[in-house]
Amino acid sequence: MPEYEPWNQERAAAIIAAEAQREGACLPILHAIQHAFGCVPTDAVPMVAKALNLSRAEVHGIVTFYHEFRRTPPGKHVLQLCRAEACQAVGADKVAADVKHRLGVDWHGTTENGAVTLEPVFCLGLCAIGPAALLDGAPLARLDGAKVASALEAAP
Repeated sequence: MPEYEPWNQERAAAIIAAEAQREGACLPILHAIQHAFGCVPTDAVPMVAKALNLSRAEVHGIVTFYHEFRRTPPGKHVLQLCRAEACQAVGADKVAADVKHRLGVDWHGTTENGAVTLEPVFCLGLCAIGPAALLDGAPLARLDGAKVASALEAAP
């Protein structure tokens, strides 16, 4: 996982300024902010709103609507489990229940030691080899609870 910068209002302002003139700039700005800081901090929302002449509620709505945006920094590792129907048809719900129990977190949660953040995703395009997941961006396929546990143990 990349190292994220601590929140810095000046850095956020520079990110916003670099993207603000683009057509449909809100999503690129939010992605760039998350790339820099690991999440879209609450303090960034009014900055983005002001730069794009949007309400805070509109920007907040975008951040909370799209599952890929985080409001807090992730753990050292990010495990994204596919929640799409094709994966559910081959056991993704059982895998998810096992992983949530094993980690002691729910969706969007991070383990107490900060090691793993668990996120749902709604199709990885790995339908033929589901249940599927991404661990720090690397695909995992034909999963069960034991395979997920092994992958997490092997993660650097």
